[in-house]
Amino acid sequence: MRRIPRGHRHRTAAALTLLCALTATTQSAALAAPGPATLEEVRAQLDDLYHQAEVATEKYNAADEKATAQRKKVDALHGRIKQAEQQEARLKALLGAAARAQYRGGGLPAEMQFALAADPEHALDDAALAERAQQGTQDRLTALEATRKELRTRTDEATAELKGLRASRRAMDDNRDRIEKRIATARALESQLRAEQLRKLAQLEKQAQDKAQAKWEDTGVLDKVSTKATPAGQKAIAYATKQLGKPYVWGAEGPDSFDCSGLTSQAWLHAGVVIPRTSEEQWARLPHVPVSQMRPGDLIIYFSDASHVALYIGDGKIISAPRPGRWVYVSPAGSMEILGVVRPDA
Repeated sequence: MRRIPRGHRHRTAAALTLLCALTATTQSAALAAPGPATLEEVRAQLDDLYHQAEVATEKYNAADEKATAQRKKVDALHGRIKQAEQQEARLKALLGAAARAQYRGGGLPAEMQFALAADPEHALDDAALAERAQQGTQDRLTALEATRKELRTRTDEATAELKGLRASRRAMDDNRDRIEKRIATARALESQLRAEQLRKLAQLEKQAQDKAQAKWEDTGVLDKVSTKATPAGQKAIAYATKQLGKPYVWGAEGPDSFDCSGLTSQAWLHAGVVIPRTSEEQWARLPHVPVSQMRPGDLIIYFSDASHVALYIGDGKIISAPRPGRWVYVSPAGSMEILGVVRPDA
C-alpha cells in the first residue's frame, strides 16, 4: 500500500461522485473509459482509505493487547485480595480466641498474677505464658493492620486497572468503528467500478509497485544485503510461506487469516521468538538494523507511522498480509515507503 499525499485525503465524497459519472452508461466514451490520470486519483483514494483502516487496525490490536494484559492483572489482584481477606479473617479469629482466653484467665497483667499467686514458682511460669500470649496478641494486631493496609492497596490497584481496562475497551470500539467505516467506504468506491476499470486499476497498482521497486533497487541496496537467514529466520519464513493465499482479516493472527502484524508475530512465534503484536511496537521495541544490512527473516516496517510490516524473504521480496480484500502474498520489498528494518533474533 502506497503512502498517500496529504492533499488526496478527505476526498471520499468527490471520488464517489466521480465514479458515479464514470459508470453511467449515458455518459460520453471519454467518461465511460476514463484515462489513467482519473483512475490514478481513484487508486490514490482507495490507498488512503485502506491505509487509514490499517492504522486503525494496529491501534485496535494495541488496545486489545493492553486490555488482555489488564484483564490478567485485574484477575491476579482479585486473587490477592481474596487471600488478604482470608488472612484477615484468620487473624480476627485468633485475636478473638486470645481475648476469650484472657477473659477466662482474669485478664490480669503478669506482675499482678505473680503478686497474688500462692505458689511463686508456678506464678513465674504463668507470668511467662501470659507475657507470650500478650505479645502474640500484639503481633496478630500488627499483622492484621498490615493485612488491611495491603487489602486497601490491592483494592485501589484493581480499581485503577479496571478503569484502564474500560478505557482500553472503549479505544478498541472506537478503532473498530474507524476500521469498518474506512473499509466500507473503500468497498463502495470499488463496487462502482466496472470489471475493465478494476483491471486497469490493478495494472496501475502494479506499475506503481514496479516503479517504486526499481527505484529502490537502483540504489544498489540489494548488492549489500545478506542472502542467508538464521535457523530461526528460516523457520519464520517457512511458517509465513505456508500461509500464502490466506485472507487478510483485520485483528486476525491465524490460523485461517491474518493482518500484517498478526502474520509477522506468529511467524516468529513459530520460530521460537516472542515479539510484540503490533507493527508500531515491533518498530519501537525490536533491534534496528540498517536496510543495507538486513537479512532474510528480518521485518521491514513501512510508512512514517509504522502502520505496516512485512517479513523479508530475500531476493528483494517480502511476504505480507496487505489489506482487506487481499491475501497473504509475495510482493516487492521496495514497493512501499520503507521506514526501517528490525531484527527479532538479533
